[in-house]
Amino acid sequence: MDEIVQQAKTRADVLLAAAYPEYSRAALARLFDAGKVKLGDKELKSGDKIPAESTLTADVSVLQRPPEAIDLPILYEDDNCVVINKPVGVLTHAMGKHGNEPSVASFLRSKVTGLDGDRAGIVHRLDRPTSGVIIGAKNQATLSMLQKQFSLRKTKKTYIAVVRGHLSPTEAVIDMPIERNPKAPSTFRVGPNGKPSKTHYKVLEEGEKYSLVELKPETGRTHQLRVHLAKVGHPIIGDPLYGKGKYGDRLYLHALSLEITVPGGERKTFTAPLPDEFEKSL
Repeated sequence: MDEIVQQAKTRADVLLAAAYPEYSRAALARLFDAGKVKLGDKELKSGDKIPAESTLTADVSVLQRPPEAIDLPILYEDDNCVVINKPVGVLTHAMGKHGNEPSVASFLRSKVTGLDGDRAGIVHRLDRPTSGVIIGAKNQATLSMLQKQFSLRKTKKTYIAVVRGHLSPTEAVIDMPIERNPKAPSTFRVGPNGKPSKTHYKVLEEGEKYSLVELKPETGRTHQLRVHLAKVGHPIIGDPLYGKGKYGDRLYLHALSLEITVPGGERKTFTAPLPDEFEKSL
């Protein structure tokens, strides 16, 4: 249990972040949720204002524990790689240096050889609220080979989304540059200073208020599909960052398939079945 003395009035989360720069804000937020930050006997919330000359106590031992074991559904595995159907809510890799939340990376840890670090074996990423196909590498040679295919756009990725409204035309390419949003640095937006970004879309089915859409990103910008669809007025249902209101209990975005060349030269396509809730939402 560490003591932190505050010299001037400030928020509890700001004080904690300054005292523990080695941890991510997301990791420190879990301390407040677990009641591990206190002023005397009072458990603090992240936004509580701390009077000057106060002494907080913080128990960060929970952040230093190894991640709990996690079992993820495997779609394919050989001596060099493993393909997973990532569930909604699971991180691709830990957040911050000491993040200990179970993730795809922690699941891969027992399978990799000669790879170190919190992101060992991670070839590419899916957002926490996105489900579907993700591939991991078991060794450095495979990691380099697979990552090169992503960087050279030699992979083919197909996503399925449920979006608000009806797109017109029903098949087209969204070609808009994407840049980080300076007003909210954890998000992105379409902007003139952004990187070139292209998304092919095709409407598969329409309901009264929503549409089931196939998405094929030509580029792989962070949040690309979410930003593009929101920009054209058809945000993905359940998107808390770029949507207008929420529907259901998840982001309706699923990585349906990945086509890639595996070690040995064979071209393979891996597919994760579409979750039942996608069809039901229409």
